[in-house]
Parts: sequence; C-alpha cells; structure tokens
Amino acid sequence: MDFGIALPTAADSWKVVERAEALGFSHAWFYDTQMLSADCFVAMGAAAVKTRRIRLGTGVLVPSNRIAAVTANALATLNHLAPGRIDFGVGTGFTARRAMGLGAMRLADMEEHIRVVTALLARETVETEIEGKRRKLRFLDPELGLINTDDAVRLHVSAYGPRARALAARLGAGWLFFCGDVDGGVAALGAMRAAWGEAGRAPEALEATGFFLGCVLEPGEPLDSPRAMAQAGPRAAVLLHRAADEALAGLPNTSPVPAPVAEAVAGYVALARRFEPADAPWLENHRGHLMVVKEVERPFVTADMIRLTTFTGTEQSILERLASLRDAGYRQLTVQLVPGQEHAIEDWARIRRALG
Repeated sequence: MDFGIALPTAADSWKVVERAEALGFSHAWFYDTQMLSADCFVAMGAAAVKTRRIRLGTGVLVPSNRIAAVTANALATLNHLAPGRIDFGVGTGFTARRAMGLGAMRLADMEEHIRVVTALLARETVETEIEGKRRKLRFLDPELGLINTDDAVRLHVSAYGPRARALAARLGAGWLFFCGDVDGGVAALGAMRAAWGEAGRAPEALEATGFFLGCVLEPGEPLDSPRAMAQAGPRAAVLLHRAADEALAGLPNTSPVPAPVAEAVAGYVALARRFEPADAPWLENHRGHLMVVKEVERPFVTADMIRLTTFTGTEQSILERLASLRDAGYRQLTVQLVPGQEHAIEDWARIRRALG
C-alpha cells in the first residue's frame, strides 16, 4: 500500500519531502492554510525540483483562497516541474477558513471550482462566472512549454458528509479523510463505498486515503509524554478548537465530544470565552492549529484525548491499528508531521516498511 506524509506547509518543506522520498514514502501532501503556514504552491515548487519520484499534492486546496484559473495555472506549472506527479486535493475548508472566522464554503462553489480547473487542465474552453459576468477561459499558450497540460493531474476530494461523498463519487475522485481512530475510519470508508456504488462506480476503483497524527512511543512512555504531546497533541487539540468555535461562533461541530474528555473540553471553552479580541476569538483559538499545543491549552490536552483522537502507542500497537485500516480498504495512509518534530519521519518509516 501507499504511505504518505502531510505537512503544515513551510517555505523549506522540500527538505523533509526529500527525506521522505529517500525513505520510500509515496506521497507528500501540503496544507493550504494561509495565516497559519506557508504558501503551498511555493513550497511544492521547491519540492518538485528537489525530488524525482514522490507524488506532491495539495492536501487540501481551499477554492475560496483563489480563483479557478489561478489554481489551474499553479497545478500546470507544478506539473511541468514534476511531470505526472501532481495531485489536486480539494475541500470546502476547515482550518484555512476558520483561521479567518469563517465556516466551510458552499459545496456547489467547490464543485464549480473543480469543474473549471479540470476543464482548463484538459485544454478545454470553459465558461464560468468572474466578477459577476460569464467569461470564457482557456490556456492561451500551452504549446510554448511554460506549463504542462499533457500529464494527468489526479483529483482527490476531502469528503465528510453525504453530499460531499456523493460529489466525490460522481466525479470519480480519490477520497481523502482524516482518521482519529480505527472504528471511525472504517465507518467513514463504508459510507464512502456506499456513495461510490450508488454512483455506479466499480468498488475496486475507489482510491481512499486516510490522514492521521500520532506518536510512536517507547516502551513504558506515557501517552502525554513531552514527545507525544508535541507530535500527537496538536490533533487532540482540534477537539478543543471545534468546541470553542461552536460555543463562540455557532459554527457546526462534527466531532462529538467523548465522555472521558468532556470536562477538559468544557474547561477550554470557558477559557476561550475570554479570548481577545472579543470580536475575533478565532485569532487565538486557531493559533497553532494542527501544529503545536499552545501553552494556554496544554492543561486541557489530556492523555485520554490523545488516545481517543490519534494513532499514538507502541510500534506494535500502531501497526495493528493501521493494518486494520489497510485491510478495511484504505489504499494510502498518510501521517502528518508537525513543525519541529520532522525527525519523527524516521519512526514512521519503520511503520511504513512493516506495513508493506
């Protein structure tokens, strides 16, 4: 099976991607999270010229961050630097939009963005609305060799709800999902398979990718050790951020709070009500999202929270859990690394080799 890495994008992400390629990882996914991390296309360009085999993808691109023509141009540019190695991962946006106090974009708008991007990459003339008017677009000079529209760019859709899953199936796209535990990952895959079948797709054609965070513990190392807190804690803290968004801004929370951590989550929400500026609590709530455990939230990120939301444990226990996802039908598993903990890729390389 394929095994990838995901990155909160840094300007020099090429360094860890180069190491990932040497270690046999198949994919590198770059987060499109302005205000939190570096620009994904700039970083992917550097990685493209520093690598030869590993696939490079947006994981995921948020369409509201740029118009479709710009997305298509960026993907075609990368495709010239890394021919046939580019993946167009796209979603309605969680981290990138909540960093600005916004909810997810409309699914119909994402679908339109995908339609225009894929048509342009196929060298078609496509009509879409720009600044309130219908406009015809196409690449004007592809024959000059400045970009590459000859090699295919693969489409992947991040889909959590039934309408998004139906869209991914209708498009025949790869499916991206963030797994917090085995049961949730398997259940989500089952729902995606159902949507895939309803769209008339062959079961074996579904390309499912499961993202996760975690920490490979040494024997006897606790779940909330400093190392585990650094590597896995940022995923656990997402429970806190989601709950605060719901309480403070009424944004939907699709992550039910497990009973063992309800008290910790409630304590964080009470703290978040005092975040400044009062009219923009997201500026503090989402600072460091999926990258670090902030000092103010450290008392609320518990060992139970890490256990329930991440793939943290001994090497053998993680292998067993990831093997369950593989056996359920995930084609690719992708571990997110966090800033300052890139050396953890060596631990995950052992897991990758053991999974086969």
